[in-house]
Amino acid sequence: MKEGIHPQYRDICFVDLSNGFKFVTRSCAQTRETVKMEDGRELPMYKLETTSESHPFYTGTQKSNDSLGGRVEKFRNKFAHLKK
Repeated sequence: MKEGIHPQYRDICFVDLSNGFKFVTRSCAQTRETVKMEDGRELPMYKLETTSESHPFYTGTQKSNDSLGGRVEKFRNKFAHLKK
């Protein structure tokens, strides 16, 4: 690989702003802030609005908002036999 043309690939701490959940993974994301981890490392920090820890689809708190006059329920009844 050529030197100096690739983005910096490093460990980054992603922080969920809605609940404070943190996880570390490797990324090329550009960051300006850092965070001190529990193990003593200081890592670049990337702030996220939502993660799998706070998104309703993953937490099971998703609500069906049937404002279409029963269309959602009609669809569910029509295709209920396909549910595994």
